Amino acid sequence: MRTTLPAVPYHATAQRPGWAELPDGVRSGIEQRLGAPVAEARTAGGGFTRGFAAVLRTTTGERAFVKAAPAGTPVAAAYAREAEVTAALPAAVPAARLRWTGTAAGWYAICLDPVDGHVPGLPWDPAELDAALAAWAAAAEALRHPPPGLPALGLPAFADIAASDLSHWQPVAAHRAPLPGMPGYARGRLDELATLEATLPGHTAGATGVTHCDLRLDNVLVDPGGRAWICDWNWVCTGPAWVDTAALLVTAYASGLDADGLFAAHPTARTAPPEALDALLAGLAGFWLVQSGWGPSDASPALRGHQRWSGEVSLAWLAQRRGWPVLDGSRLAW
Repeated sequence: MRTTLPAVPYHATAQRPGWAELPDGVRSGIEQRLGAPVAEARTAGGGFTRGFAAVLRTTTGERAFVKAAPAGTPVAAAYAREAEVTAALPAAVPAARLRWTGTAAGWYAICLDPVDGHVPGLPWDPAELDAALAAWAAAAEALRHPPPGLPALGLPAFADIAASDLSHWQPVAAHRAPLPGMPGYARGRLDELATLEATLPGHTAGATGVTHCDLRLDNVLVDPGGRAWICDWNWVCTGPAWVDTAALLVTAYASGLDADGLFAAHPTARTAPPEALDALLAGLAGFWLVQSGWGPSDASPALRGHQRWSGEVSLAWLAQRRGWPVLDGSRLAW
C-alpha cells in the first residue's frame, strides 16, 4: 500500500467557535467555575463537530480543557455522555480526568484535565503509532473487566451496532439500496462484501468488556514525553477491544505501514476470530462510503471527504488481505 492522505489533515477538520465568540454569559459562567478570568484560549482544530473545545489558561496560570455547546443539542448530549463515562473510567486508562460539569446561559459545559500533547500527523510516525497502540492496550486491559459504574450507564453492545449501522452492503447487493461511490475494482465484490459484513455481529457478540468504539487518529494525543492519551469517550460500548485496534490501524495502512502485522501483534487481537478483521473492514467501508454520499454536513465541511477517504482505505486494506486484483488507475492501487 502506498501512502495516501486525506485532503484535510485530521488536526484541521473542525470549525469551532473561539473563546471570544461564545456568549458573554457562557464565558462568565466558565470563568466563575475556573475561579479566574481566562487569559488565553487554544481552540482544538481536530474533530467533526462545531462544539466549543479549547485549552484555557486563566490569569492565575491554571489550565483546563473545556468543551461547551448549547444545551439540548446533540453536541451537548455527546459532551454529557463523555463526562459521565470519563468519570467512571478506571485509573489505568490513559485519559484526561473530569473536573466538573455545569450550565451557563443556556449552554452545557464540561471541564477536563488538560493534556499537553498534539494530534499525530499522517503518515504516522512509527514511534507515535507504537505509543498509541500501547495506550490502547493498557486501556483495553483495564476495561476487560470494567468497574460496575461503566455498565451501569447502559452501554450499547457493539454486536447490535454492527447489525444496525455496519450493514450497508447487504441491501446494496440485494438491489434494495443504491450503489455508493466506490473504487471500480470493488464493484464486482458486492456479494463477498455483503457476506463478510453479515458475519460481523456474530464475531463480536457476547463480549463483556468495554471498548472505545471511536478510536481514530484524532482521538489520540501524544505528549512531549512520547506517551499517548486517548480522548473523546462518548461512544463507548460493550464489545471486543480488537474492533478499535483495527479501526485505528486503518490510518496505519494509509501510511504505508504493515497494518496486518501491527494488528496481529497487538494484545487485543488474541480474541479476534478468523476472518473477523475482514468482516470489520467490510462493515466499516460500507458505513463510511454510504455516509460520504449523504451530502454536505453542518458538523464539519471535511466530514464527507474524510468518510470517503476512510472507506476507500478500508476497502484497499481488505482487497490486499483477500488478494483481490486492483485495476490500474485506482487511487488506492497496491
